[in-house]
Amino acid sequence: MIWTNDPTRWMMVAGMSVGYALVCLAPYLRVRRKRLAAARARAEAAASPGWIVSYASQTGNAEELAQQTAATLKLAGIPARLCELSELGAADLQGAERILFLVSTYGEGDAPDAAAGFAGRLMTTALPLPQLHYAVLALGDSAYTHFCGFGRALDQWLQAQGAQSLFPRVEVNRSADEAIGLWRQQLSHLAGTSDAPDWSAPAFEEWRLRERVRLNAGSAGAPIYHLELEPANGALPAWQSGDLVQVAAPADPSRAREYSIASIPADGRVHLLVRLHTHEDGRHGAASGWLTQQASLGEVVPLRLRQHRRFRLEGNAERPLILIGNGSGIAGLRGHLKARALAGQGRNWLLFGERNAAHDYHYRAELDGWQREGVLDKLDMVFSRDQGERRYVQDRLGEQAEAVRAWIAQGAAIYICGSLEGMAAGVDRTLRHVLGDDGVEQLAAAGRYRRDVY
Repeated sequence: MIWTNDPTRWMMVAGMSVGYALVCLAPYLRVRRKRLAAARARAEAAASPGWIVSYASQTGNAEELAQQTAATLKLAGIPARLCELSELGAADLQGAERILFLVSTYGEGDAPDAAAGFAGRLMTTALPLPQLHYAVLALGDSAYTHFCGFGRALDQWLQAQGAQSLFPRVEVNRSADEAIGLWRQQLSHLAGTSDAPDWSAPAFEEWRLRERVRLNAGSAGAPIYHLELEPANGALPAWQSGDLVQVAAPADPSRAREYSIASIPADGRVHLLVRLHTHEDGRHGAASGWLTQQASLGEVVPLRLRQHRRFRLEGNAERPLILIGNGSGIAGLRGHLKARALAGQGRNWLLFGERNAAHDYHYRAELDGWQREGVLDKLDMVFSRDQGERRYVQDRLGEQAEAVRAWIAQGAAIYICGSLEGMAAGVDRTLRHVLGDDGVEQLAAAGRYRRDVY
């Protein structure tokens, strides 16, 4: 049957074809719309995630836990911005829906160096945060009076701004597994997943004590020893100057002690500088007593390496360096000088303090050699007991104010290693006098003011 001359019938066929096409096309369009909407949602979430994981770390513990926290959220399909606390401003806090804070306390209740700007800039002001839901993981050491002081202060400040806590603050004493496990449990509940990356710390490896030499015989100060260790299996792992080791002493294996590494891999061994600690009752420290008095040469030492990102050279590797320290703090500075000598970089200035030149000039031959070779451009040694009036490294630093300003103008970075009370606090006050508070804060924000102090 031919319909060529029947327009009505052709219109009916055409209408039926279009209708059929639309019926077939509709499911595809719905799926496509859903896919586009999902893609837009993912892009918007990635560009401006509702979750932030923010950390304030001095030796790297809080940073490592923050990375693991962000990885757990990612596994659950929750995008989160990972950042240092110093990177957050008022707009970030007021625009965020959820922030997980993982913060350490430094010394007697202080914020870590990188978080000092945040504390001074924001935690001293009123900042309404009614939309914010948050949680705090506070890391600390109960040996200090103000245990978890900064974490507690941050939590209290957030509450005062109207922010709402997702769950009670979790406090961690000396990286205790039980408290970290509680944080993981709460995090898994929030993320809606029971699966999570492995958070366990690397196992301790067997190392052997190969050398032990007292460096300060006759000193009025406590004995200090240079130690050298090799891995028992013969395979030397990699590390960078500025990194740490953790040692598990037999008398207290649950509480690892940390020491700055005084060598680089090219030395073939891990070098440590350990001062013997003696309690008021005459007992020696569990770790220092074992390492310096009890362990025999060749004995196995449980040890693991630990990255210390905040004291590595990294972005400062090409800069001039001002290295400041006292006592056993020469260990971390020696590691940096060894790295600089190997790289042929000679713009280094060491300011170091101890008691007496006759007994406490640690690594004197090595330092003198570096000065002759041009590795040390400037060397200022300060011995507090060698004159009638006590003088300390911060005093010499103040006398060198013009040189300090000149080196900083040339792009220098400052690294400090040694005691928190006395030396590090005094050096910080002197630097603020020489460079101004803003100058020191700008250096810290740029990663050019770094401290490994205890």
